[in-house]
Amino acid sequence: MDLVERWIALAGPQTRHIGTELDARYGEPHRRYHTREHLTAVLDLVDELAAHAADPGAVRLAAWFHDAVYDPERADNEERSARLAARMLADTDLADDDVGRVVRLVELTATHAPGADDRDGQVLCDADLAILGADPDRYAAYAAAVREEYAFVPEELYRAGRAEILNGLLALPALFHTPPARERYEGRARRNIQTELMLLNA
Repeated sequence: MDLVERWIALAGPQTRHIGTELDARYGEPHRRYHTREHLTAVLDLVDELAAHAADPGAVRLAAWFHDAVYDPERADNEERSARLAARMLADTDLADDDVGRVVRLVELTATHAPGADDRDGQVLCDADLAILGADPDRYAAYAAAVREEYAFVPEELYRAGRAEILNGLLALPALFHTPPARERYEGRARRNIQTELMLLNA
């Protein structure tokens, strides 16, 4: 099933125009990691973790919008993606409260810090960060793709900024919040991050 058809299966044929626009956004030429492949991986893992969510439908919609706006030169992509979700979903028959839940989840991906009782936020954040716990080759490809997205940043500045982000992740008590994701990804994610840090500091 291609992405537009997958959107229609979730949101209905009357919203095809939204799915088409989102598909185009994830296909923008400046993207190297935040692509259709990333969106598909997040959607697949949300499906796997759906039993942990309180509102799986809201999490699936939020997954679609979480990187809908992506400009590496700006720091407000999550906020702008959330505003886009609010605007586009207002044009559907989704209730205002449901739209609000989706918007909140998209905004949460700026910090990846869901509360202990935020089951929906936990599922979305775990799905978004699962790449950290990929096998080493796939993680290396991810790290290289992120560097390509930030090609405009000089090497020394990039290394310092990336190391700050990675050290911040390592300082968290847990990278993953749902039991299945923590069991599957936590240990390998920490090893991957430590390896990247070693390479950045070499």
